[in-house]
Amino acid sequence: MKVSERGQVTIPQVLREQFGFLPETEVEFVAQDGALLLIKKAGGRRAAVERLYGQKRFESSTDELMKLLRE
Repeated sequence: MKVSERGQVTIPQVLREQFGFLPETEVEFVAQDGALLLIKKAGGRRAAVERLYGQKRFESSTDELMKLLRE
């Protein structure tokens, strides 16, 4: 495996599947004991949005929600 001129490396498909690296998965590199580790960020985009805006929960019935949407 080689690093491209742009600093890119292709993760083999078997490893992407084994570790759940789907397209658009956010990752970070960590230097540790002379090695470079690739770590999947916890939660990704959804977690970041929830941290910024909070998680909204509705305690209304479906009928009440539909009425609000129609207004």
